Amino acid sequence: MPSAAPRTAVRAAVALLGATALTLGLASSASAATVARTVQDGGVQYNLSVTAPNTAAASGQNVTVTGSGYNPSQGVYVGLCAVPAGVNVNDQSTWNSKPTPCLGGQDQAGTTGASHWVNNDWWWMSPNNSSPYTVSNGRGGFSVSIHVKAQISASVTCGQSGVTCAIVTRADHFDSNDRKYDVYVPVTFS
Repeated sequence: MPSAAPRTAVRAAVALLGATALTLGLASSASAATVARTVQDGGVQYNLSVTAPNTAAASGQNVTVTGSGYNPSQGVYVGLCAVPAGVNVNDQSTWNSKPTPCLGGQDQAGTTGASHWVNNDWWWMSPNNSSPYTVSNGRGGFSVSIHVKAQISASVTCGQSGVTCAIVTRADHFDSNDRKYDVYVPVTFS
């Protein structure tokens, strides 16, 4: 009579391979886009780069957003925002209006998971939704998780009534009128 141990091991291996294939399939189902921007700040040139998914589930999902090339002295928010009227995400010369409204607002308390505050000075005050930059050669980088969904507020839904949305970085509340750190990665919802 054959031993049950080899059969059990084979079943476990098949189940593991199936789960791995399913996980890889889910991970690659959302495509990602990278947007780059070069800015001058205090006489220094920063080459910003943000990579984020450009499609997401309308009901909501957590997504990973990565960035590099940032000024580590300038904090930024990472979140999902409506693209303001007059802003063309494909024309950086039009990026003159603050991205708003944003899902979760300016979530300094970290209660919604919809935004993340990246900064090197005060991140420890709000550990639920903030972190310091990783700094290399004087440039800041980050990899953060945020929650996105199509309905930004009771009256604003991405993809409805002409509302377009993007995963963005923008200067934090210490310099909220500074448009240099705005970067838009357009996102659509399915």
